[in-house]
Amino acid sequence: MEVLVNNKLYAVQPDTSVTALLQFIQLSSLKGIAVAINQEVVPKPDWPSKLLSPSDNVTIIQATQGG
Repeated sequence: MEVLVNNKLYAVQPDTSVTALLQFIQLSSLKGIAVAINQEVVPKPDWPSKLLSPSDNVTIIQATQGG
């Protein structure tokens, strides 16, 4: 199935969780990351159990340091 992640199309297996997606796209660190699916924020404790659906629009935001 295909999902859109930050405007880039990815083919993932059915029943892919948010955690598995983050591993699949090889994010270097899961610290400071927020995930929204179809413009609804998914709390971090729910990532392992939240499964993606075909055509989901996933937004990943990573906090940066600065001042």
